[in-house]
Amino acid sequence: MNEAPIGILLGVLVFLLLLSAFFSGSETGMMALNRYRLRHMARSGNKGAIRTSELLKRPDRLIGVILIGNNFVNNLSAAITTVIAIRVWGDSGIAAATLLLTLAVLIFSEVTPKTLAALHPERFAFPSSLILKPLLWLLYPMVWMANTISNGLLRLMRVNPENATGDQLSHEELRTVVNEASTLIPTRHKGMLSNILDLENVTVDDIMIPRNEIVGINIEEGIDDILDQLRTAQHTRIPVYKGDINNIIGILHMRNVAKLLNLEEITRAVLLNETSDPYFVPEVTPLHTQMMNFQKKKLRSAFVVDEYGDVIGLVTLEDILEEIVGDFTTDVDDISQDITPQKDGTYIIDGSASIRETNKSLSWELAIDGPKTLNGLITEHLEEIPESGVCLEVDCYRMEILQIRDNMVKTVKVWMKE
Repeated sequence: MNEAPIGILLGVLVFLLLLSAFFSGSETGMMALNRYRLRHMARSGNKGAIRTSELLKRPDRLIGVILIGNNFVNNLSAAITTVIAIRVWGDSGIAAATLLLTLAVLIFSEVTPKTLAALHPERFAFPSSLILKPLLWLLYPMVWMANTISNGLLRLMRVNPENATGDQLSHEELRTVVNEASTLIPTRHKGMLSNILDLENVTVDDIMIPRNEIVGINIEEGIDDILDQLRTAQHTRIPVYKGDINNIIGILHMRNVAKLLNLEEITRAVLLNETSDPYFVPEVTPLHTQMMNFQKKKLRSAFVVDEYGDVIGLVTLEDILEEIVGDFTTDVDDISQDITPQKDGTYIIDGSASIRETNKSLSWELAIDGPKTLNGLITEHLEEIPESGVCLEVDCYRMEILQIRDNMVKTVKVWMKE
């Protein structure tokens, strides 16, 4: 090396700096890759993604071969720089040459390639895999020895390299990925994906039709009254009960009723013969579980029962789907039909209105971990059945009870504190 022309040594030094930039950029590019995008591209047959995925299966070996190559190149660069400095300036030039080499390595072989690789990891990682893969095979003994010693030191510190969690995402982390997907996912699709993630946090009693709003047929009533009710029915499936809603006999599909119109006489027995068995579910059933149960049983509705077996509501497949995609019907100004906006900025709300739906419609934050309806929230807060004209304050919301009926809050005026 001492006899080589300075021009050749400078050329070799420049080449080594480029190799150092290659190793530095490759390391950053490999580590900065989006693992999920990489897996998708590998499954799609992208050869660069396939090679890179194979290398990343053992990141300790990948980092080992990169660092071995980078350190060898940098050490060789330092040796050549020393030779050039001595031949040009003598021993007094070694310090200056070391400073110049440090700056060159820092700027051209570290900061610049690593920044570029961080911004465009695929452009660095995929081409570099063409070189790193055979280089790993060539330097495998050195890589194996370095990794064995390194992993041994990690185990002494009670760290097992084989217990890495990988790229598994928690529920909340996956939500963050969805919300920060920028323009890659349309806003409406983001909302749907977020709603799907929320299904396991919502139970059937959060979205059910309350018991007092269930429209059914009491089979003990007169047959003429029953037929009149069937003629004016607005639902496809109607519950049939005996005396009380807790004594549900079955579900009558209006399609079956239409077949009975040709009969000379329709009796209770004929109607009961056309009913299907009722399906009951506990009130604490998560929505994602109930949706799978509906699919498994080929059903579209279920009666929700409490811990005592009493019917407290009705949940349908449509209710669950609306939790994902939004309401199938559009109300004026996207406000729930139970909510009437006033000119002074207040809202007249039905006492039976769901707190969850109220929060969604008005972007409020009323507590949802207790009562499910506004009436329940008010009576729990007051610890008694209130009277009309009573005012109260719940968190940052003020309420004025306008009407009481059947021991329930029928309507209430609500507004936010200023």
